[in-house]
Amino acid sequence: MKEAGSSRGINDGVIRPLKDSGAHPPARGSERRDRFERRRRVWWSVFYGSFNPRRRRPARRLDDSRFHPVDWYSAHLLAVSIGILLLSAADGFLTAFLLLHGADEVNPVMAVLVYRSVAMFAAFKMAMTAASIVILVFLSRHRFMRLVRVELLLYVVLAVYGGLIGYEMWMLNRSNDLMLL
Repeated sequence: MKEAGSSRGINDGVIRPLKDSGAHPPARGSERRDRFERRRRVWWSVFYGSFNPRRRRPARRLDDSRFHPVDWYSAHLLAVSIGILLLSAADGFLTAFLLLHGADEVNPVMAVLVYRSVAMFAAFKMAMTAASIVILVFLSRHRFMRLVRVELLLYVVLAVYGGLIGYEMWMLNRSNDLMLL
């Protein structure tokens, strides 16, 4: 049994070895962080974050109607995005080809650009398409009007571009005096 006059406390068995180990707190004014600062390694962080993403899906406790950014997007979104960009480029090429052979541009914004400069028309068309795709992919997990996932809108845009290319090909085939490429 323990004597009442004993000066030994409950944690003395833990504290005494620490006091005897020779470990001392750092002196005032000395810096413990002498190694290279990790925030200066920008490219390493970009590559590391590309292959080791942290946020792949939104938190479970939140509903789908709010915006939840993630670091890693599905591969099918990349395929749809590339498809939309390729069809947009084909649409620009076919539009310029049809305009050279007598067609009229129906879109009033693009009509102003295409009659000034075809290069400006193509640059504006690709820039607007690319910016729109980046925004739609960024918001792909969001629900538009709390009904439709934005991810599905990318597929709708791809289908609309496919239909537009089909219509332009039909216009090329319908014309008797135009030769197909």
